[in-house]
Amino acid sequence: MKALQNQSISRDGENLSPWQVNLDSERESLGPVAEEIFDCIVIGAGITGITTGLTLRNAGKKVIIVDAHNSGFGTTGGTSAHINTFADTTYKEAESAFGEDGAKLFAGAINSGFKIIQKNIESYNVQCDFETKPGYVYAEDEDQVKQLEDLYEGTANVNVPISYVDKIPVPIPFKKAVLLPGQAQFHPLKYIQSLLKEYITAGGIIVEGTKIEDIKTVGGIHSAVSGKKIYRSENIIYATHIPPGINIFSFRCAPYRSYVLAVKLKSGAYPNALVYDMQDPYHYFRTHEIEGEELLLIGGNDHKTGHDDPEKAFDNLEKYVRKHFNISSVKYRWSSQYYIPVDGLPYVGQIPFYAPGIYCATGYNGNGMMLSSVSAEILADTILGNQHPYAELFSPSRIKPVDGFTEFVKENADVVYHFIADRLSVHETDSLKRLKPGTGKVIKLDGRKVAAYRDEQGKIHALNPVCTHAACIVNWNAEEKSWDCPCHGARYDIEGRVLNGPAERDLAKIDLE
Repeated sequence: MKALQNQSISRDGENLSPWQVNLDSERESLGPVAEEIFDCIVIGAGITGITTGLTLRNAGKKVIIVDAHNSGFGTTGGTSAHINTFADTTYKEAESAFGEDGAKLFAGAINSGFKIIQKNIESYNVQCDFETKPGYVYAEDEDQVKQLEDLYEGTANVNVPISYVDKIPVPIPFKKAVLLPGQAQFHPLKYIQSLLKEYITAGGIIVEGTKIEDIKTVGGIHSAVSGKKIYRSENIIYATHIPPGINIFSFRCAPYRSYVLAVKLKSGAYPNALVYDMQDPYHYFRTHEIEGEELLLIGGNDHKTGHDDPEKAFDNLEKYVRKHFNISSVKYRWSSQYYIPVDGLPYVGQIPFYAPGIYCATGYNGNGMMLSSVSAEILADTILGNQHPYAELFSPSRIKPVDGFTEFVKENADVVYHFIADRLSVHETDSLKRLKPGTGKVIKLDGRKVAAYRDEQGKIHALNPVCTHAACIVNWNAEEKSWDCPCHGARYDIEGRVLNGPAERDLAKIDLE
């Protein structure tokens, strides 16, 4: 049983990652889904959703995956695709927040996610450029040395292999470094497209280009509504990076953008490793062959979504690359979004205050490859009635009143600031003539705030700048040509359509005439 709809690759911004270029995602269209009750509706066709769908389908469950765009849209298509045995939340930080046993469980979860990817690749003979490589983390000053020593101690305490080394495979001066053997990398869209093929072969259904607008629950059956279409199921999983609407995760997960360049080196001396510095935010390096050409991928300069200047972030990243490497050209540049949870660990399971049987997985920080994979296993086991060893640790209902409280206050105070300050910073203007082609800006026109973008043909695209999620004022992202909300990370294209984040409704268009 399968029912697919053709959907050309759409993008969540102006810049495509190398994974999104020349990838064939067209699939056969077999008409509407029959009226039936599924065991599970998975909303979102990224790595979390597809892995969950395949796991459930292999267990004999009737599953439908529904995506507003296409498989791999958003963060899965924009990841730098590092697969690690360690995480952005260090094991020492996890021990501080969740105790020694919690840190060991977290390490187990990270490494379990790694093994799930490996197992899928081996079981389904997935051709996705998967390679295992050593990982290096290095410190450049005394403060970073102390952080590196904490990283070493915490990692060793949870029995993840780590050792000090005297050399690193990048031409950057350092004071101290560690080696973490057995890291890995792959092509994320080749990977999920292969899993999706297996899912469809097993009888799973996917519907793309279909946005779920509402969920209604009657008698334990959930109805997912998209226009006149209704899909019914006993269970629903939001595999959308963050669940839509205003909910507990709006206050517990902070949205960030990360920037990546893929560059050609004149020397041809590409590091055969995954490498990380300890700056804040940190830089990350790896090599990947793309269409027969070896390239160095360098990422970093992360900042909260809707804050700072994306153009400056890319410029500074390129300056950093050119400072340390002799590059001949920049082949790709792109950015992607992720969410940082206040207490450092993801939220996976039943959504608090929602009807029973509505689940999510969110708050992966920068470790989406491993955490999405283990989250898929947790969600599948929950629906199958199995107790998963990491379900309690990652439960969205966990309460940590002390650990994470500082981050909770900081991030939400920032939301309040932007809710007020961005309204006061919009200045009155009597003309749109100064808006150059290809640029956007929130302006005040005849007493009314307008998110205005002038396209290359000179046409103005005018929108209400009030985010439909929580009524903050959006900011213009010149790099991705999108309107980004600085409060909770909702993003919209120049026509006001939701790209990602928790917003459920598009920005309203304004007729300037």
